[in-house]
Amino acid sequence: MKLSGFADEISPNLDEQLKVLEQEGIGYLELRGVWDKNVIQLDNAEINRIKAALAAGGFGVSAIGSPIGKIGIEEPFEPHFDGFRRILDIAVALDSPYIRLFSFYLPKDANPDGYRNQVLDRLSAMVEAAEGSGVMLLHENESGIYGDIAERCLDLLSSLDHPNFRAIFDPANFIQQKQRPFTHCYPLLQDYVEYCHIKDAIMATGEVVPAGDGDGEIRELLEDLRAKDFTGFLSLEPHLQEAGRAGGFSGPELFTRASRALKSILEDLGVVYS
Repeated sequence: MKLSGFADEISPNLDEQLKVLEQEGIGYLELRGVWDKNVIQLDNAEINRIKAALAAGGFGVSAIGSPIGKIGIEEPFEPHFDGFRRILDIAVALDSPYIRLFSFYLPKDANPDGYRNQVLDRLSAMVEAAEGSGVMLLHENESGIYGDIAERCLDLLSSLDHPNFRAIFDPANFIQQKQRPFTHCYPLLQDYVEYCHIKDAIMATGEVVPAGDGDGEIRELLEDLRAKDFTGFLSLEPHLQEAGRAGGFSGPELFTRASRALKSILEDLGVVYS
C-alpha cells in the first residue's frame, strides 16, 4: 500500500509540507491547497513551480483533492464544469492518476430522490470529459451531498458503471452519517473502492480522531484490503485541529501524530507500505 496525505493540513507553505512528508517517509501528496490557495485557483506558473519542487524531492501526486461537486445541486453547472476542465488540466500536468470529486450538496431536508437524475447527468458529463486523459475520477462520500451514505454511493457507482469512475472510501465521513464504515458500508462498496482517506471519528459526537482511536473500523478495513492485495493509496486527511466543508487543518505535530497512528496499525497487521 502507498501512503499519501493532504499536505495542506501540515502548512500552507509547500516547502514545509514536503519537509514533514519526507520526515514521515511519505512519498506522495493529495494536492488540495498550497500558499493559501485552493488547487483550482493555482495558475500555470504555480503549477510548474509545484511540479519542479515535487520532482526535486522525489514526490508524486496521488490525487488532485479538488472541490468539484462541492456546490449546491441547484447552482449553475456550466461555470463549475469549466472549473472541472481546469482541474483535469492540472491533473494531467502533475501526472496525477486521480481526481477527487463530490456529488453536490442538496437543499436542507430535501428528498435526495428528487435530485438523483440531475446528479447523475452532471457526473456523467465529467466522466465523459475525462475520457482519454488517463485520469480516473473518484467519488468521495461527504456529509450533505447526494452520495453521503453508502446506499446512494452505490447507486451512483453502479448506475454510471464506468471504469473511470470509482470510489474513495472515507470511514470518518460515514461515521458522521451514523453508518458503520466496515460493518455496513464496505460490503456494499468494496467492488468499487479504489482509494482510501484515512481519518477516524467517534460515532457519538462525530469528532475526528487519529486512526484507531474512533469507531471508523480502520483496522478491519486495512485487514481486508491486505487480504485483497490492495496496492493503492491510503491518504491521510487528519482534520485534527480544524474540520469544515472546505477542508481541514492539523499542523505539523498533529499530522505527524496521525501518520504514526496509521503506520502503527499497518505494522501491527504486517502490511507492507511505502
